[in-house]
Amino acid sequence: MKRVAILISGGGSNMVRLAEAMTGDYPARPVLVGANDPSAGGLAKAAAMGIESFAVDHRPFGRDRAAFEAELLRHLEAAEPDIIALAGFMRVLTPEFLRHYAGRMLNIHPSLLPKYPGLHTHARAIAAGDAEAGATVHEVTADLDAGPILGQARVPVLPGDTPDDLAARVLVQEHRLYPAVLRRFAQGDRRPVFL
Repeated sequence: MKRVAILISGGGSNMVRLAEAMTGDYPARPVLVGANDPSAGGLAKAAAMGIESFAVDHRPFGRDRAAFEAELLRHLEAAEPDIIALAGFMRVLTPEFLRHYAGRMLNIHPSLLPKYPGLHTHARAIAAGDAEAGATVHEVTADLDAGPILGQARVPVLPGDTPDDLAARVLVQEHRLYPAVLRRFAQGDRRPVFL
């Protein structure tokens, strides 16, 4: 049974879906939820689900990412996770931190990578006139949103879509995709999942 730590920055809807999935014959269990913002709504949701949680506010560390990550690592290592799942964690992690969890860290990104790494993905897809958008789960590497793709889910871009409309439609698929990819990954299977 793999031990999963989930990192969030906000409401934690993907974290909740992952935690809800990790029951029964699922090959992993959530052991910790962490956030870089003490006011992140997902922390209360994790606590309500009986999952240990913590916050390390990144703001007092200023530009000292190494010090922030050292504190993050202290909490993570105490939980002895096998897998780190980034679920809306809005901090770019240093290569040193990523090396520590190389091959064991996943992220979900709201675009069909390699299209639109970074921010404002839905607005960029609409502006480009794309017929479809979606979400990607990938292994985290030092290159932003560029690690090996472990799964993708597609949704149509509809006439008149706003970025918020598209984001809501993509989020529904994110909630299906991430648990499916994590299940396969926890079993040692890196073949991509396509929904």
